[in-house]
Amino acid sequence: MGSRNKKETTCVDKVACIILAGGQGTRLFPLTQNRCKPAVSFGSRYRLIDIPLSHALNAQIPHIYVISQYLATSLHQHILESYQLDLIHNARLILLSPEETAHQKVWYQGTADAVRQNLEHIEACSAEYFLILSGDQLYNMDLHKLLLYGLERDDDLVIASLPVEEKEAKRMGLLEIDGKNHVIDFLEKPQDPHLLKPFAVPLEMLHNYPQKNPKVPHYLGSMGIYLFKREALFSLLKKQGNDFGKDLIPAQIQLGKTSAFIYPGYWEDIGTIDSYYHANLALTQRKECLNTYDEAHPIFTRPHNLPSPLVTDTVIHDSIISQGAVIEAQEITKSIIGIRAHIKKGTIIRNSIVLGNHYSAAQNRPSHLHIGENCLIEKAILDEHCSIGNNVQLTNKNQLKTYDGDGIYIRDGIIIVTTGTRVPDHFSL
Repeated sequence: MGSRNKKETTCVDKVACIILAGGQGTRLFPLTQNRCKPAVSFGSRYRLIDIPLSHALNAQIPHIYVISQYLATSLHQHILESYQLDLIHNARLILLSPEETAHQKVWYQGTADAVRQNLEHIEACSAEYFLILSGDQLYNMDLHKLLLYGLERDDDLVIASLPVEEKEAKRMGLLEIDGKNHVIDFLEKPQDPHLLKPFAVPLEMLHNYPQKNPKVPHYLGSMGIYLFKREALFSLLKKQGNDFGKDLIPAQIQLGKTSAFIYPGYWEDIGTIDSYYHANLALTQRKECLNTYDEAHPIFTRPHNLPSPLVTDTVIHDSIISQGAVIEAQEITKSIIGIRAHIKKGTIIRNSIVLGNHYSAAQNRPSHLHIGENCLIEKAILDEHCSIGNNVQLTNKNQLKTYDGDGIYIRDGIIIVTTGTRVPDHFSL
């Protein structure tokens, strides 16, 4: 994971990381029907939780806490199988979930409450700073830069942020900063355009940051990534409020000593089927997407030890084909094909995500886990362990925005076939 200079070593040795992985992901239904949001597959071989975990490991942060809640079994299993001690060196990885104690028996009521209810475990760590990350966001941040920025400024709280346009601003917490990046005001997910105006960032403050359209107003959106001083965090958690963004961050800003770290790169909060779909397919174009090819800052995941994909008489354009896949299809275009996927002759797949088959290596490949012959699949997500019969048409021919069927759904105009569903021969949607 690379060598560190003395300054970086001193920096990370003072820091512990808390990854909030309790998201239910209701807007990602049906992909979250049987798993929590951070356990959802991404990019053919990863889980969403792999991104923040990998960034923390690349930064060589020695203590990492993962706080989970909903449908956490598959998430915990993935972490235990993926992050072995020989990979993470001297890092200590602690999995936390709601538990009954002599004092309480409740589920977490929000992001801040999740940390509050685990203070008994977290206070045992001697770290001077706590870096709080989300378990379901995509970004390629070198966390060393954020940590060094925080130590140099000596503020109680540093909020990672990025310039966004009005559409994105309405779904984020917004920061108002002065000329020295001190945060002087905060507004959570404003829907009224009149409330946005005071938060517009002067263009001269953003000249070093990429902008899609520099002619429109930009705002500083909070990424939900926070670097707290130890005592500031513990003191803040004594206040009322269950969420960082809604309750405690505004309270901390009123106390002062809060600054913004402006991040210039790619970031995406996977909140809906539409954002999940486009963030995946962006990988096939390698534009405005998560960079999974940076060997200096790799994204770790479970090693599958599968053979290379086998492709026979198939025309492939702008697609990702994963390990263990057997491809006999006619055409695959702008699609992601997951591990152990088997696609038979004559089938055409376009603008789709096939999550593949993630069963244990000790099991034999179930014979029914394949996409059959002469199928046409467009703008679809096929979840893990699906079976698609012959001559199936999944094209949303009626251009539906929403549909609920037996194991087959449409959300945001995208067809989703859920885990374990068997689609019969000649089925059409």
